[in-house]
Amino acid sequence: MNATFDAIVVGSGITGGWAAKELTQAGLKVLMVERGPDEPHGQYKTEMLAPWDLPFRGMGDAEEYLKTYPVQSGNRHFTEFTQHHFVRDDVNPYTVAQGQAFNWWRGYQLGGRSLTWGRQCYRWSDYDFGANKADGHGSDWPIRYADLAPWYDKVEDFVGVSGAAEGLASLPDGRFQPPMALNVVEEHVRGAIGQRWPERRLTIGRTANLTQEKEGRAKCQHRSICARGCSYGAYFSTQSSTLPAARATGNLTLVTDSIVDRVEIDPATKRATGVLILNTATGKHMRATARMIFLNASAFNSVHILLRSHSELFPNGLANSSGALGTHIMDHASTLSGVALMHGFEDRTTFGNRPTGIVIPRFRNMDRQDGKGFTRGYSYQGGALQSTWTQGKRMPGIGKAMKDHLHKIGPWKMVLVTYAESLPRAANRLTLDPVKKDAYGMPALHIAFAHGGNELAALADAKAEAKTMLEAAGGTYLFGFDQPGAGGSSIHEMGGARMGNDPATSVLDKWNRAHDVPNLFVTDGAAMASSACQNPSLTYMALTARACDAAVKLLKEGVL
Repeated sequence: MNATFDAIVVGSGITGGWAAKELTQAGLKVLMVERGPDEPHGQYKTEMLAPWDLPFRGMGDAEEYLKTYPVQSGNRHFTEFTQHHFVRDDVNPYTVAQGQAFNWWRGYQLGGRSLTWGRQCYRWSDYDFGANKADGHGSDWPIRYADLAPWYDKVEDFVGVSGAAEGLASLPDGRFQPPMALNVVEEHVRGAIGQRWPERRLTIGRTANLTQEKEGRAKCQHRSICARGCSYGAYFSTQSSTLPAARATGNLTLVTDSIVDRVEIDPATKRATGVLILNTATGKHMRATARMIFLNASAFNSVHILLRSHSELFPNGLANSSGALGTHIMDHASTLSGVALMHGFEDRTTFGNRPTGIVIPRFRNMDRQDGKGFTRGYSYQGGALQSTWTQGKRMPGIGKAMKDHLHKIGPWKMVLVTYAESLPRAANRLTLDPVKKDAYGMPALHIAFAHGGNELAALADAKAEAKTMLEAAGGTYLFGFDQPGAGGSSIHEMGGARMGNDPATSVLDKWNRAHDVPNLFVTDGAAMASSACQNPSLTYMALTARACDAAVKLLKEGVL
């Protein structure tokens, strides 16, 4: 490329879209680089299709999945309708430490995982930002809730988050559109829990699905097929929201099918000069230069780029004088903690497909340790549901008898899934595999990750409390688990380039700027110094907006 940009944004997902929007609206000329193909808004190829429009009726080719998508096909959003929103594992390999397992679920296309995310939007509190300092695990965050609160406001106003204010210290309220409704069983369980445990609250999931029209975006149609893409713009994605805003400025240049091989640096000034890009369509490399770089490729991919960007000045990875790069990665320890039959509601049902569930925010180890054998906490998500005609996909039968059976709505069940906080540990880390290469000749990422005793103790307590709460609500407890899924199963991977005050123990400062490279910013999940137990995406977006504001000011002051 011949042009020099003010900023290069690597990645077009949730945070990349925000970086492009904020920087272009500030008047900067921005290049956004996406490694996957273009996917224009309103042209989602399977969005309006019915099962009979697809060769395998939406279930997909199981034999092909074993060869091409052995990891990705384990994602609950992966179907024949959505498989094009997930990477091919045979083309994009990674390795895992012996005896461990990690599900790295990815989507390489314009918009990234903003097309397939779960859309849950929760603020963090000072219980979360202060946890590392309080109990000594990890390094202290360089910010607190007050630093991020106005940026949470900004993000929620633009995204459109529906939810209910609850006044909980552990889960700060935000700027919400009207909430979606709890169903009759969830209302009953909410009342039962609140009556016995006033400090516990079951509430509707706070979700980036509109309940009111907003700036050309329609309200949610309650189809719950979000991962196909939504032409209505009813949920927040790069395509529906941040990309149109960035394009409207006239300051954005977008390239797709382009992998950032490495960030290039001037060893004399220790400043990033640009990026080396591989065009996957032509196989040719090109360079783009800029005054600053924003890495938003997703947590592990951003770390992967930094590790690949090693040089004589930074032999162990760019911006890694601390040795912390790649370390302290996290993913919530999650499991199905409780399922119960709920009686007395057989004459009630629901209509439509609500695209969010319920949440029971953290209630353990708040202002004091509860003596349960673990620190920090966990939260529940889930909801009440009935088995409908879709149960026919998993049962034998044919003819009138089967059809008559499927017309009958099954009993109500209440489901609680736990997300327990993952402590930051140095042993959980990312490195470059010394042997394995991807389809483009780049070293594969090697992941070492295991949950520890703290997470296991939290899940054991969560299972016991799920049973107690469901039975207190009159349910017949059926089963639950206390062992986590493989790492990555929560799709909340984070860390590897953590923020911190001390350059000796962290990669980024309080503005998400690399301690070692003053014009390099990392604002996706890689920046996280702890994991809390809430979904992290809202915090990623708020950190990105805040970092962009700081970067623009530094640029105007001549610092960058």
